[in-house]
Amino acid sequence: MSFKSIAVSAALIVTCATTGSAMADYPEKKVDMIVGFAAGGGTDVMARTISPYLEKYLGNGTSIVVKNMPGASGQIGVTAVADADPDGYTIGTYNLPGTMARTLDRNADYSTESFTYLANVVNDPNVIVTPKSSDIATMDQLVEAAQDQPGGVTVAMSSLGGDDHFFLQKLSEVTGADYTPVPFSGSAPARSALMGGHVTMGIINVSEVVNFRDELNVLGIASQERSDMADDIPTFKEQGYDLVNGALRGFVAPADLPEDVKSKLLSAFQKTYEDPDFQAAMRKSGNPTELTLGDDFQALNDEQLVLAKKIWETTPWK
Repeated sequence: MSFKSIAVSAALIVTCATTGSAMADYPEKKVDMIVGFAAGGGTDVMARTISPYLEKYLGNGTSIVVKNMPGASGQIGVTAVADADPDGYTIGTYNLPGTMARTLDRNADYSTESFTYLANVVNDPNVIVTPKSSDIATMDQLVEAAQDQPGGVTVAMSSLGGDDHFFLQKLSEVTGADYTPVPFSGSAPARSALMGGHVTMGIINVSEVVNFRDELNVLGIASQERSDMADDIPTFKEQGYDLVNGALRGFVAPADLPEDVKSKLLSAFQKTYEDPDFQAAMRKSGNPTELTLGDDFQALNDEQLVLAKKIWETTPWK
């Protein structure tokens, strides 16, 4: 073997050893956590609540820096994550069904294949609400009214192309009735219109109703089981309506993340979720927790895309 060949071989050995050591010691520098929404919103609160716990369970004196990149309904931030180096030093928040809906109603520079799916942490199920002054206080009364007056039941919601809208489509199918959506710029104005009696009913999330129980009738919750945030609200399934839906909030990294780095991140999310202090902090912030990790999170994402495509093809929202 020539001197040159020996030198090259030695260099490769050193490089491989160094790379292996670096991966084993991940993380060795700060981790950027990109949030695709403004500071103070639900997604931002989730990110800032979870960060110190992820730092703890990643170890190595890890520092996580939250970077807000708002705009285009979260599209700017999630695109930045998709375009980042797949080294574990950039992760970002990921909202469903909105992130997948954006691939249908506009040009998006990402797809389902653009990410390594880490963990969905929040499942904020939809609820149906009516004003306290309303004659409609149960699901059966609502369905009867909707069936008797096709399109006569107006529905306040935060926007089209989101979880509220998708839940309404499911509701229409399950109850065999037509409803008229009335979209607003957010859940707060939708809730205000409802309490003012300007619409028949509203679709919002359970986190957005817990502080307004005295002013609203809550007809049901779209979860598999009752929420510990409001355990007196019956599920729709309990009432004979197969309706499960909500806003999902989690975290992704760029596609092709090294397996050992992915494993460390998944472990950190698992340990964070099991930490009672984290659960208490999330409850205080109004975020209902439900953990879905790795491949299961990716499968959940694919299910949301199938639903979004179905609604887009039949009743496009733009």
